[in-house]
Amino acid sequence: MTDAQETAADSPLRTTGGAPPDDVEAAPRPLLEPRDGLPPVIVDDASLSEVIAAFAAGTGPVAVDAERASGYRYGQRAYLVQLRRQGAGTALIDPAACPDLTGLGEAISGVEWVLHAATQDLPCLREIGMTPRRLFDTELAGRLAGYPRVGLGAMVENVLGFVLEKGHSAVDWSTRPLPEPWLRYAALDVELLVDLRDALEKELDRQGKLDWAWQEFDAIASAPPPEPRKDPWRRTSGMHKVRRRRQMAVVRELWQTRDRIAQRRDISPGKVLGDAAIVEAALALPPNVHALASLNGFGHRMGRRQLEQWQAAVDRARALPEAELPQPGQPVTGPPPPRAWADKDPVAAARLTAARAAVSALAERLHLPQENLITPDTVRRVCWTPPNQTDEESVAAALTGYGARLWQVEQVTPALVAALTVKG
Repeated sequence: MTDAQETAADSPLRTTGGAPPDDVEAAPRPLLEPRDGLPPVIVDDASLSEVIAAFAAGTGPVAVDAERASGYRYGQRAYLVQLRRQGAGTALIDPAACPDLTGLGEAISGVEWVLHAATQDLPCLREIGMTPRRLFDTELAGRLAGYPRVGLGAMVENVLGFVLEKGHSAVDWSTRPLPEPWLRYAALDVELLVDLRDALEKELDRQGKLDWAWQEFDAIASAPPPEPRKDPWRRTSGMHKVRRRRQMAVVRELWQTRDRIAQRRDISPGKVLGDAAIVEAALALPPNVHALASLNGFGHRMGRRQLEQWQAAVDRARALPEAELPQPGQPVTGPPPPRAWADKDPVAAARLTAARAAVSALAERLHLPQENLITPDTVRRVCWTPPNQTDEESVAAALTGYGARLWQVEQVTPALVAALTVKG
């Protein structure tokens, strides 16, 4: 065996060309196979117990990912969970067959979890009993480090020099059995997560941002589950066209009817009835099935029984007494839309303009997105209702009260103090 062959054989990564590049400037190499081969999917308690024991005995951080069936199934539950840890290898677990992963979650609860875009996966992981105490989010780390593209494929390519095949990201993960190419794709998603985490930690440390990142990660890990959204029907795409309360009632009735059907059939609500059709019916207020059938989204492919159920929803909305019609808009809990500030409070509008410019300039100097430096909502709230004193201590207290982390407060406070003194 040649020296080059020995190097390739000893490499922990299987690619088209052997060991990973030492220099990220080298041409990216496709990562085609998991280094330990494709593991079997865990579908029974006995196999799950073996995985739990292996991961409990492993060392170092654990890479975690989950695949959902967004656009195909109702809700956002996980249909595949992937993990990788040194000493344990890679595990692919089917949550449909093993719906309670509390034991696994407890076995690795004291370990740092490495996720990419953690806030997307944590809700579905929480549903099956997996909640981290400490995490490292490689997507958020990429944002803080100033990378312009922070998708997993782009990060792996730019930071580690490997190309991940991303063609299966939007497939129906509720499919059973899962095709082998999909499983390979899923396994490769956690193959390099810990390597990416280590490289990003070094880069953040070099930039003096590592403590910022840990504050952000701790905030994600300690955040309570989000409250259910009030009046979710108001987020129907195209809702801005609906102005009259009776029409809003039609949107609400159709949305709620669609949601019940989608939940019962376990399919995505959009596959039951599109948002555009809901808005079309609300604007038209059809008096009967014949009129409804003439609208876009209720065409010839829809059967009489389906049309009747949608018309019944419209009729319920049409029959509501005035007092039960929804109110336009939602209760305002914060500042008005910025476009209205110039008329309502010109001085506040001037403060906001100055604050936005200051935050933008600061974010550019720090090489990170403005929304990661400080949320736009926090800036609006401070500018609309500034503290009684515009000194640094008062502004810092206001930012903290709105949930800003310490590093954000330290960076943003001086810029906002200057902006809040603008008189218009």
